[in-house]
Order: sequence, then structure tokens, then C-alpha cells
Amino acid sequence: MPSPDDIKYIAIAGNIGVGKTTLTRLLSERFNWQAFYENFEENPYLVSFYEDMSRWAFQSQIFFLKERIKEHINIQQLQVSCVQDRTIYEDAEVFARNLYERGIMPERDFAVYYDLYSGLRDFLRSPDVLIYLRASAWTLISRIRKRGRDFEQQIDKEYIMQLNTLYESWVSDMQKTHRVLVIETDEFDIIDDEAWRENVLQRISEEVAGI
Repeated sequence: MPSPDDIKYIAIAGNIGVGKTTLTRLLSERFNWQAFYENFEENPYLVSFYEDMSRWAFQSQIFFLKERIKEHINIQQLQVSCVQDRTIYEDAEVFARNLYERGIMPERDFAVYYDLYSGLRDFLRSPDVLIYLRASAWTLISRIRKRGRDFEQQIDKEYIMQLNTLYESWVSDMQKTHRVLVIETDEFDIIDDEAWRENVLQRISEEVAGI
């Protein structure tokens, strides 16, 4: 059985369509880490949310919060290294906050949501390394269109830009207290560019080894 110091928690952060799921899978396969994927397909509110954000924002975010809590508990209990596709922090500090700042989620709903998140956050294990995948809004829109999830096709550039702004602010704060590796993805495709992919995996391996 590995010692506690050998058990790592790696989190993959980034905007919609940036490549988190692909990188999570590659890291799991390369380093034999237990993978935790974003459970968007089982969110019973997601299609309704994209059709009417104001009506379904709170319900959709509460579902994601519930799923993140379950994932974190599993990560803390497993005696193996884990890699997670998106974190509870992003759900609250980026996605829910963006809905509130745009006037889509009412203040009272956001206050209830954020109070619940804040009350749980300090009991959860923080990532040993946070990997932030960065891309411009135009790159993200192109990738979203290319992967073809029906419920995502109406996402507009303004929404993606607002999320990017909040991501940059959140990552800047995380860098003050956490080990953060920022990877620029605008000019590269992690699936098709083998040399770049190998370089990214090597950088991550070195970052984790340095903990």
C-alpha cells in the first residue's frame, strides 16, 4: 500500500471545451491515476438550463455541487492517486458566480448556494497540483462546435469570455496558496499534436514529482 505522501490529487481546470476530459483520460492512462470525470450527462437540469438559464440556473448548479462533493469524498477515501476533470471550486467561483453577476441567478439563490459551498469547502482536500488549461474564447467556441454536443451549440462568445475572465481571476488567487501549472492550448491540439502532448505530460509528471 502506498504511503500517504505518495497519494496525489491532481485537478484539471479550464473553460468549456478546453480539453479537460481528454487530458484527464491521458493522465489516467499514462500514470495509472484514478480518473474522475465531469458528470454533465446525468445532470437532469442541463438541457433545460441552456434553454432557459434564469429558470434552471440554481437547480443545475446545485446538482453539480452535489456531484463534486461526492467526488471529493471518494478522492479523500481512496488510497490511490487521483485526477479530476473540473473541481468544486470552479463550479462556485466561476460558473455560479458568472450566473449571479449576469443577473441570471438571483441574489438570494446565489447566497444560499455559496453559503453551502463555503461551509463544505474547508473540509475537502485541496489539489496537490492544479492544472489550468487556458484558451481564448474563439478557440473554445471552435472546439465546442467541433465536438457537437447538442445542448452546447447555443453557447455564445460573450458567455465564454465572461467565464474566461472569472477563470483568470480565480486562478490568480489559487496561485497564491496552491501549486498551479498553467498550460496554453490555443495553438495546439492535444489529440493530434503528439509532440506537444508528450511535452505536456512530461511537464505534469515533473510538477507532481516536485511536490
